Amino acid sequence: MATKPQPISSLPPETSPVSGGGEGVWGRVGEQLTKNSSSPPTNLLINAGAAPHFDVLEIGSPDYVALIEPDTAFWVLSPRAEALDYLLAAELPRAFREKEARLAADMRTVRFGLAHSAVYFNPSERCNLNCGYCYLPEAARQRGQNMEPARLLEALGILADHFARTLPEGARPQLVFHGAEPLLARDAVFQAMERYAGRFRFGVQTNATLLDREAREFLMAQGAGIGISLDGPTPAVADRTRRTWGGQGVYPQTVQALEDLAGYPGLNVIATVTRENIRDLPQLVEFFHRAGVTNALLNPVRGTQAGGRALLPDQGELALFFFQALDRAHELYQESGRKLVIGNFANLLLGLVAPGARRLMCDISPCGGGRCFFAVGAGGEVAPCSEFLGLPEFHGGNLFDTPLSEILSTPAFTRVTTRVVEEIDPCRRCVVRHFCGAPCPAEVYAINGGLKAPAPLCDFYAAQARYAFRTIAAGRLDAYLWDNWQDGLEQIAVI
Repeated sequence: MATKPQPISSLPPETSPVSGGGEGVWGRVGEQLTKNSSSPPTNLLINAGAAPHFDVLEIGSPDYVALIEPDTAFWVLSPRAEALDYLLAAELPRAFREKEARLAADMRTVRFGLAHSAVYFNPSERCNLNCGYCYLPEAARQRGQNMEPARLLEALGILADHFARTLPEGARPQLVFHGAEPLLARDAVFQAMERYAGRFRFGVQTNATLLDREAREFLMAQGAGIGISLDGPTPAVADRTRRTWGGQGVYPQTVQALEDLAGYPGLNVIATVTRENIRDLPQLVEFFHRAGVTNALLNPVRGTQAGGRALLPDQGELALFFFQALDRAHELYQESGRKLVIGNFANLLLGLVAPGARRLMCDISPCGGGRCFFAVGAGGEVAPCSEFLGLPEFHGGNLFDTPLSEILSTPAFTRVTTRVVEEIDPCRRCVVRHFCGAPCPAEVYAINGGLKAPAPLCDFYAAQARYAFRTIAAGRLDAYLWDNWQDGLEQIAVI
């Protein structure tokens, strides 16, 4: 006999963030909701006056629909046949009212109360590849500058002093050497990592073509995060968008680097999803899993530059193959017992069940750019995010000329840090607005000439939220998240 669906709720836990599976699966819960046929008190009626407002979201599950209070991101997965009973009875609004203040406070903290704790640092404007979708202008990637070692050490000293004043004692901010290609400034980068080893948690995002044995061993000895970019499971796919300036693919070098780094816990792989590789995402997941990759990002391309805009995928196709890739990751976990966590989707799940545990800040508004992290270019220019480094009007100043505290409060930054979905149509009325965030402001600006517009991939992000709810309804939450993801949920830096 089929098991009758039970409600699943996002109420904050009293003790544990998640419990159980199957019947009685709960997201972030503290109590079980029950429908009540008696009429609720008038102060608990929904959708009128000052009463809670709940929207119904079709998630594509045969058993459940989502009931969502969008301002606080509170949600319940109600048995489909009983959704109206839950909405009209007293228990749902009463349970929400009891936790409303905490839910609202948690949302305010995540959106407006976090301290800057990370920097994306481009030590070089140049790149030895000419990827079709790069967020940096082509001229800079061909003929741009490298930051000299002495200048890079000076920059990190400025940053270290800033964070010592603004973060709790003992906290180590994250600093990711990004690009263009950071290993074109390898000597400067490695000197800086040695000098400031105790002050930052370092990472390097690289195309892997310059990641020789010496570089690999140095980074591993430092315990640095190593991010590698690979867009396809075969040369025919991967080399469509990632090529040298002479038009040659680099698939063999990238795969060799993956093999050399097998088993390294700091390894992460990024695949940029475009119209050129979208149909190969399930096979790419299989390839990553065979290669022993445990953490990967399948990032839809940003249209910040013209090349990226030309490669934007059809949203329906993106949803179809992205979800097939997620399904395949789950199947591989069931077959092998070994997870491949797709980080951008895992982050959305965390946004649903434990908003303060988000590891990425692209799916909330304001986004993390300028308020949780910022970017520094090879000339010392400071922008809210790496995506804005190619947009000079969003440079808040120069690290070597202006106090960082002043740069972070310039209009170039506040335009981004005050961009909220409540001021964007149609986002202001979207029930999943706090599970999407209308990304990416740099991309939105490049396409529309202003910040107050929805995401170019709006339909996809809405579909992804529905898929996430289906994942929870199916009892698969832990399968898609990092092991021990519940640990340290309260360890959050607040201004």
